[in-house]
Amino acid sequence: MDTAEQGAGTEDSCSVAQKDIREALDVQPLFDNKTWRLSPRAFPITEEQLAEIEEIGQACLEFYRALDLLYMRSVQGKNLLRNQELKAPWVATYLNRGKPDNLLMHAVSKRLQGAMPMVIRPDLLLTEEGFVLSELDSVPGGIGLTAFLNRLYEKEGANPNIIGGKGAMLDLFYQGLALRAPHKTLPFIAILVSDEASTYRPEMEWLSSELQRMGKRVFTFHPGDVMPLGDTLCVDMGGNPQQIDVIYRFWELFDLAHVPIAKYVLDAWNESMVSITPPMKAFQEEKLNLALFHHHILERFWRENLSKKAFRRLKKVIPMSWIMDPVELPPNAVLDAPYIGGKPIREWRELTHASQRERNLIIKLSGFHENAWGARSVTLGSDSSREEWAEAIDHAIEMADQSLFVLQDYHKPKRMSHPIYSPREGEEEQTYSMQGRLRLCPYYFVNQNESKLSGILATFCPADKKIIHGMSDAAMLPCEVVS
Repeated sequence: MDTAEQGAGTEDSCSVAQKDIREALDVQPLFDNKTWRLSPRAFPITEEQLAEIEEIGQACLEFYRALDLLYMRSVQGKNLLRNQELKAPWVATYLNRGKPDNLLMHAVSKRLQGAMPMVIRPDLLLTEEGFVLSELDSVPGGIGLTAFLNRLYEKEGANPNIIGGKGAMLDLFYQGLALRAPHKTLPFIAILVSDEASTYRPEMEWLSSELQRMGKRVFTFHPGDVMPLGDTLCVDMGGNPQQIDVIYRFWELFDLAHVPIAKYVLDAWNESMVSITPPMKAFQEEKLNLALFHHHILERFWRENLSKKAFRRLKKVIPMSWIMDPVELPPNAVLDAPYIGGKPIREWRELTHASQRERNLIIKLSGFHENAWGARSVTLGSDSSREEWAEAIDHAIEMADQSLFVLQDYHKPKRMSHPIYSPREGEEEQTYSMQGRLRLCPYYFVNQNESKLSGILATFCPADKKIIHGMSDAAMLPCEVVS
């Protein structure tokens, strides 16, 4: 299929009526106070693209495993390479910045070594050159939404090409949770959603209700609903305390201080009375990990600890990224940073002199902060005035003691088209071909050494939007594979 025509779509028996989508979302809202545009068709993905996305998932899992090793060796002051001296204590210094001691001590527990996120979700932008991995998330939203849309667009089997159809996301989500309680036939699983993440509470409630219909003991709670009872954690189920076997943590670790039962969660885990996933490793939630992959000092480490296939794939899809650490340099040194005017820079404020073309860069907060998720901290230099760009640089420098920012090459998603329902009153079934740009969020469920693709959420934004994220002007839809 020609790439210019890939998103066009056609009207056929696999189309979903707008009234059916609206009615389904009215009965079961998936996000709190969020709306988006609707489409009659899932977004088409070629078989070649699907194979590449599956390969990216396995490479991401290998990356997380290598990152775990890198962090632990850095913390312990151990050598990074097999046959050559290389120590990098600065890696742990970066990844530990601004984090409380109890969380850092927890992250290096022997029981947590090698523990991987249960769900991995990269953000993939489709550019003229192929996929670009702009971010990598270990506490992703959208799992329930994607499973819901898969079922809706699958139309009870009428469209067998939906990626993650036949309830794959629900099945794999539960399998991943149940594996955390291997000695329980029917474990009690609590999905805990913090206030900060409340936007996603409806989709998690839908997930748990669907699993309950399948006979599983999975429930969504606010952290405040959990109470300690001895060494255990319990919830009130009809007047009786029910011990929790597995917690699915739906909050990022910057929010831990606002989770009322955080101390008891850590205590119960220390006593092996509860399993927690994703593991509470704050370094896994930092965007600067992508900059570590491109750091020239660490290249041999990545080559030694990734398969050749994974290294090549990540090298291709991860854009050049730099950690904005405002260090003072000796006179003969320069920063590991983009060149300005064809010359290296010695301090980050020199970026303010970049031309608009040279400002084809994104600044974003790395992690462990309430502004580090979504598009809250993102500044695209080529789409900003010189004053706005300078303010973003100054802000990154001023916050560096607490949280680091990342500078990343911007790769513009290519222009595509896809049928969208008209939002105008009285034209319920009218469609038009919207010009837009695409972000794909594939969800991989991790089982030991394998990542299993369970579904893909497409965000299709109007073509005039430079930064692709969920917004009311965008369409959110599942994906289908096409020949």
